[in-house]
Amino acid sequence: MQPSLGIMYALCFVAIAIAFAYAAYLIKWVRQQDPGNPQIVKVAGLIQSGANAFMRKEYTILAGFAGVAAVLILLFLPSPIWASAAPLNNVKMAIAYICGTVFSAIAGKLGLFVASLANARSAVAASKGIRPAFLIGFRGGAVMGLAVVGACLLGVMGVMLIFGDTSILLGFSFGASSLALFAKAGGGIFTKTADVSADLAGKVELGIPEDDPRNPAVIADNVGDNVGDVAGMGADLFDSNVAAMAAALIMAAALDGATGSANVGMVFCYSALGLLASIFGIAMARIGKNGNPTRALNSSTYTTTAVYIVLTALATLIFDGFRWEIWGASTVGLFVGVLIGIVTDYFTDDTKPIVKHVAHASKSGPAFTVLSGISYGFLSVLPAMIGIAISALAAYKLCEPLGGQYPLFGISMAAVGMLSIVGITISNDAFGPIVDNARGLAEMGGLGEETIRVADELDSAGNTVKAVTKGFAIGAAGLTVISLLGAYMSEVNAALVEMGRAAEQIMGFDIMNPTVFFGILIGAAIPAVFSAMLMLGVDRNAQRMLAEIHRQFREIRGLREGKEGVEPDYNRCIDIATQGALRELIPAGLVAILATLLVGFIGGVEAIGGFLLGNIASGLLLALFMSNAGGLWDNSKKYVEAGNEGGKGSEAHKAAVVGDTVGDPFKDTAGPSINTQITVVSLVSSLMSVMFIMYSIF
Repeated sequence: MQPSLGIMYALCFVAIAIAFAYAAYLIKWVRQQDPGNPQIVKVAGLIQSGANAFMRKEYTILAGFAGVAAVLILLFLPSPIWASAAPLNNVKMAIAYICGTVFSAIAGKLGLFVASLANARSAVAASKGIRPAFLIGFRGGAVMGLAVVGACLLGVMGVMLIFGDTSILLGFSFGASSLALFAKAGGGIFTKTADVSADLAGKVELGIPEDDPRNPAVIADNVGDNVGDVAGMGADLFDSNVAAMAAALIMAAALDGATGSANVGMVFCYSALGLLASIFGIAMARIGKNGNPTRALNSSTYTTTAVYIVLTALATLIFDGFRWEIWGASTVGLFVGVLIGIVTDYFTDDTKPIVKHVAHASKSGPAFTVLSGISYGFLSVLPAMIGIAISALAAYKLCEPLGGQYPLFGISMAAVGMLSIVGITISNDAFGPIVDNARGLAEMGGLGEETIRVADELDSAGNTVKAVTKGFAIGAAGLTVISLLGAYMSEVNAALVEMGRAAEQIMGFDIMNPTVFFGILIGAAIPAVFSAMLMLGVDRNAQRMLAEIHRQFREIRGLREGKEGVEPDYNRCIDIATQGALRELIPAGLVAILATLLVGFIGGVEAIGGFLLGNIASGLLLALFMSNAGGLWDNSKKYVEAGNEGGKGSEAHKAAVVGDTVGDPFKDTAGPSINTQITVVSLVSSLMSVMFIMYSIF
């Protein structure tokens, strides 16, 4: 059968319609569950209103940034409007950019809405056992997964249907990436400001429980879980999925030329089948009465993987022009994604030996907690980096016999394959902050020790799958930016041909070329600078909040003793986290973008090639290290709190809390933001390629 684009678009529409309909059903189902006693309803309302207030202020700032960026795109991209033979392309690019930001914002906002519904209901359900609490948390997270992937597919397909030009997809992808970069950074700074402050003041200084309502930062901590781990991560994975599809479609369109549409159709077909496989995996997710939540979440991922492989193999068999080599590249990417998940699970799951080693080291003091965590965090990087390298190499070699740009297209399809099951991945990830909030609500709502224990077990599983998801997202970003490097070369060469400078086309980047090497060194430094700026933002903000917590315990009579009717000023802590996050969220992202522009205008297109190579290698290493080390410290603390190595209140516990506070900005602020930073600078490079050719110094 001939794979016409009409058939592929129809398949996409069916998958999107099913995803949105199923998401609507899950929202209705979650709303029907018991919201809990008046105290839980009150606290859940505070969390929801705090999250909404922050998102409203954050999106207002980002709307201003997007407006300025859209005007600059209109004037300068894909080429200066006054010197362009087709100025309408600048208008199309600006519209696509705005659409990318809007779609990304909507996906994050919807996830936040459902998470705020599910957290209280999951806490109440935990009093009845692990099974109902798990189901509410997972189904709440699944709404986010379905919404993000459905919106991604709808947005990319809409751009193709309306504009019919794959290069315009770069504008849509840049819109999604730029919003994701700032949303993840802002949400990450907010959540870790509150988390670090609450832990240090509560557990280390005062020896009170994690979610004790006496702690002024406790509501801000729960708000942060929603704005950082739900809305921020949703925007992040939306951006990764769009970028992977954009890179693949640009190369697919170049390979198809004017004679066919098999490769473009293959990208859309595989993406739609990935969404359908995720829907099946979500529907099949189950846990026994006394089951293991981590195993249940992993099983749903494996089920989705198997269904996707079978569906794509059938599609490759049915449609003419779908090549088995490309299917092989896609499957390799998917397997490597699962492998990264397994490795991350080994280093961060509290039933595995590494977490237990770090918890044991905590008995000797916080220095040993930090040293052992950093060491194991660095060790965890190697298998994932090898996996990404092997998947890129295997995809390239599988497609090399096809000639032309097929090897690079194979790498881009490996990224599409890795992200094909992103629906189930986001569902697992959003489960984490929902059950984390549920644990806090169970304690603040007075639901009893057994309910808190069940919620703790779910929270520990949530920490593990969040770490797995972050590793998965980082790996996918690695493959995506390698394929975006191919898209960058395509954009540069097409511009050179159009300028009559075909002899200057680039086939690769020679690292012995001084301009390329100049770019590599600068590019390698940017992820470290970017991470430092975000973590310093958390540091400054957390110190302000810690001072406010001390003030409240000192000045509010009866607060420390927990006298009836005495409550802390929760809103003051929420305000500190909000103001600090909004102050810090723009500079780090701007540094990455401005560095890209400076390197391009100084060294030209070859320096940018080196810049991207250095940025990719350094960024992947730092992102994987920080994500895994942070997850490892978090679950080491949970392992001690479960009664091991001395339990709560022991010296090991205090040391483990210190390790967790170091790891918090690692895993939830800087680490997961780096993969978005890599994608953003790759897209800026492709969008600015004509300008770099025209105006660079060297």
